[in-house]
This record gives sequence, structure tokens and C-alpha cells, in this order.
Amino acid sequence: MTRIFLIFSVLFLLGGCVTTQQKDYAKFNEAKPSSILVVPVVNRSVEVTASDYFLSTISIPLAENGYYVFPVNLVKRMLEDDGLSDSSLVHSAPAEKLAGLFGADAILYVTINQWDSTYLILSTQVTVDISYVIKSGKTGETLWEHNQKMVYVPQNQNTGNPFANLIVMAVNAAVAKALPNYVPLARQANLKTFAFPGPGIPYGPYASKSAQ
Repeated sequence: MTRIFLIFSVLFLLGGCVTTQQKDYAKFNEAKPSSILVVPVVNRSVEVTASDYFLSTISIPLAENGYYVFPVNLVKRMLEDDGLSDSSLVHSAPAEKLAGLFGADAILYVTINQWDSTYLILSTQVTVDISYVIKSGKTGETLWEHNQKMVYVPQNQNTGNPFANLIVMAVNAAVAKALPNYVPLARQANLKTFAFPGPGIPYGPYASKSAQ
């Protein structure tokens, strides 16, 4: 069983797009945010735990890019206490109002479009598709946006025996379907999304010199 999980842990990671469209950073650079408020995620997938799992992955890449990130779980709790327990309502609320509650310069809105595993012939494909939007906390204007899709499938090991190979492939596919591990894939999506230079946001005021 240990060997099966070792095989399963070796993944092929595929980006959603081959080329990256050049971003326009004029509005973002003009706003010069130093703090980012991450509001609860809108989850359009069938996996009910997707939003909570995703929230656990988002703070680190933003902080490493040099921004103060308000504690995501505390933000979620405070918004719930303020009557905003529905993430869709949070996303439709005025950005200026949300930012004012915390004193944030900008707000990150995340929508999970896809977070699922699909059984194929002797294989399972796990997919996350995420949309990111950052808006100004002062004007509500969109400063930056990006969509990232990531896919992985288990890498099957060649045992040298065709029949044994089929068994290994079937077991790997079953394990991936029963226990899909989305978190590493979500982390990879975040790393690609916020990579700079690239599709990500420019470095913030707290970025280390080694990161720039």
C-alpha cells in the first residue's frame, strides 16, 4: 500500500494555458496597495469543502510577494458575525465597505470554478480551475485579474509485466478517485498565478530583496 501511495504522489502538473497574456499594471501601480483582504471564496464546484481548503493555501504566496494579508479565518469569522456568511453576498457587497471594515488597501476575490476528480480508463484526472480578482479598497475598481486551471493524473510505474501494469493503473486510479489531494494542486495554481514577472501582481512594499 505504501508503494501505491508513493506512485500516486508523483504527478504530472499541467497548466491551463500555454501562453500568458501580458497584464496591464497601470491601475495596480497607481493604487499601490500594501495590504490585501482575502474574502470568503465563492465555490461553484460540487465539493463542499473546497473553499475552506483553498483558503489555507492563499496567504503564503501573497505574503511572499510583499503584502500584508489579513488572517483569512479571522476575516471569515468577522464577516459571519457581521451577517455576511454567504460568500456570494460578500462578493456582491461594495468593495469600499468591506475594505473599510478592516482598513485594507485592496481585496482579493476568489471563485472556484472547478474542483473535482474524473475517472478515466484506468486513470483519474484531478482538476482545479480558479478565478482571481483584486479590487481597490478605495474605489472598488478592478486592479488585476487572472484565471488558472491545473490538472494532474497519477504517474503509473512500469512493472515489466503488462498484466501487473493494468492492476497498478486500476489501483492508482481508484485511490486518486477516492482520495483526491487538491491542496498541492491549489498551491501550484497560486504559485503560477502570483508569479512575477508573469501573470502575478508586482512585488509589494514588504517583499524581501531576494524575492525581487
